[in-house]
Amino acid sequence: MAQEQGNGVEQELQEQAESTAALETKLTEEKKRADEYLDNWRRTAAEFQNFKRRAEKDKADYAQYANQRLLKRLLDVLDSFDAGFKAIPEQFKNEPWVEGMRAVERQMLQILEQEGVTPIDAQGKDFDPNFHEALFYEPSPGASDGQIVGEMQRGYMLHDRVLRPSRVKVAKGE
Repeated sequence: MAQEQGNGVEQELQEQAESTAALETKLTEEKKRADEYLDNWRRTAAEFQNFKRRAEKDKADYAQYANQRLLKRLLDVLDSFDAGFKAIPEQFKNEPWVEGMRAVERQMLQILEQEGVTPIDAQGKDFDPNFHEALFYEPSPGASDGQIVGEMQRGYMLHDRVLRPSRVKVAKGE
């Protein structure tokens, strides 16, 4: 009987050990799943933060460049002012109405500048396709190959983007 009791205790201890091992295995699996869930949650939270940052940047860019189409159209008006001033005969250049038109042009330039529009300085610079559009290539003594020797139409930047490239004449090598 003592042996039977000993076997019963051993069996009970063995069952408890197996039960404990099964619980530990299950606990390890659950910890693994919890870690996976936590990792997924962290990844999702990071993705959401990135999305928010990207959306805020897109919104800021939109606000900064929303008027781009209108500003481009105003540049054509500015070109017309420039062409008109070049066509004024010498005897009328100092007339009050001409000075009034120059004041309107200056006001327009000031407004464009306040909106972030700045002219691209092209004359005498090296040709850069990011900022310039080559209309002509011609031999130009005294100018290096690829140097801009004439500006046909002024280009403009809107903040850090090209609003309209400068249309230029480029020196061609001998």
